[in-house]
Amino acid sequence: MRVLVIGGTLFLGRHLVDAALAAGHEVTLFNRGKTNPGLHPHFETIKGDRSTDLALLDGRRWDAVVDTCGYLPGVVRASCEKLRDATDHYTFISSISVYAHPIAPGSGEDAPVHEIDDALTHEFKAEHYGGLKLRCEREVEAVFPGRSLIVRSGLLAGPHDPTGRLAYWIRRIDEGGEVLAPGDPDGPVQLIDARDMAEWVLQMAAGGRGGVFNVTGPENPLTMRGVLDGIVRVAGSGARLAWTPESFLLEQGVAPWTELPLWIHAERCGMLDVGIGRALDAGLRCRELEETVRDTRAWLAQERKAGAALASGVDPSATLSRERERALIERWRSMTESRDG
Repeated sequence: MRVLVIGGTLFLGRHLVDAALAAGHEVTLFNRGKTNPGLHPHFETIKGDRSTDLALLDGRRWDAVVDTCGYLPGVVRASCEKLRDATDHYTFISSISVYAHPIAPGSGEDAPVHEIDDALTHEFKAEHYGGLKLRCEREVEAVFPGRSLIVRSGLLAGPHDPTGRLAYWIRRIDEGGEVLAPGDPDGPVQLIDARDMAEWVLQMAAGGRGGVFNVTGPENPLTMRGVLDGIVRVAGSGARLAWTPESFLLEQGVAPWTELPLWIHAERCGMLDVGIGRALDAGLRCRELEETVRDTRAWLAQERKAGAALASGVDPSATLSRERERALIERWRSMTESRDG
């Protein structure tokens, strides 16, 4: 299969290229050459900006296109129109952020979505991310009816993760000692190894299969306790988890998701508990969490050895400092002992 990947050098994109190589596909990349330039020297790269340089794709044809970096509806529409007759199948990587809040736990692809006004579709702003992705989906479906795959991605994890969310916990638990564990231990967590998503996307594209799918994991329900316990087992550092209620953390001004990654407000937990039955029925398979943890941990070690200052891509100043972590644990313990005493 001849595949055009729009993007292809950041996280999911690079895993898509690796998976395509392993499957024997012929890959062409189309990107600006700004992120990890030279990452894939063995593949053809068309260097250009999709918002101004689509003419570079003229006269070419691919069996499938995978669009990993579409954020503005107008830009995505132009890409689709340019490629309408140049490919049989178009995959668009979207997000579960398209759903309106609050999302009911277990919601499927027919859940209410986040609509935005036309006036907000011409400029990217983080607060409009979900609505913009939804508009991009509709542009793809309009140009490629019956031959497009819409992937509503959940939380991605694995080596080369630029967000540092799972990496924060791996790094912290590796240090050992008492680790502040936030919120409800049995609260849901969904994450999928980017390699599993990449392999599934290529399989779907090769089969010409379309539709809208929530694509996250794992196949069996996972909790915050399950994630952190899994990391503790892999690390073998003797770290001890100190579970601390959400109400206390919020009172202390701790920011969910940023200061303590993977922790989300209880009323928004549906974001980490969407229904993925449709993707599983279509062949999605997720590796065990501990494999993802081991491989991510090994990647982080390689990056540190190579001298990368921020191997995980996350700014340490944005997450909870060790001093504040200790103070919060001690304060919660003191309050608990005072109340119980």
